[in-house]
Amino acid sequence: MDELPQLLNVFIGNMSFVGPRPEVRKYVAMYNLDQKKVLTVKPGITDYASIEYANENEILGNAADPEKEYITVIMPAKLKLNLKYIDEKSFVTDLKILTATLVKIATSG
Repeated sequence: MDELPQLLNVFIGNMSFVGPRPEVRKYVAMYNLDQKKVLTVKPGITDYASIEYANENEILGNAADPEKEYITVIMPAKLKLNLKYIDEKSFVTDLKILTATLVKIATSG
């Protein structure tokens, strides 16, 4: 239900089903030149990083300094996955990511 606004954005054409998830502006301001490539593709509801970091809240909840953990560990890893998506972008890649997302949703409890 919390993805409903994004789903509406997909139908409007502002987002796609697969693509880098939108990031908070204060973190985007920290991107280096290479990482800014993620801003050149349409954002999506799901991506490699959404699957890999489905437990992001748990990771941050266990961190001594959640902000530092996000900025130094999680954000760079997610950006690396987003850049991988850009390099591999295709219909088949999108189908793989959508399938993996549905599997992740179905098997998380």
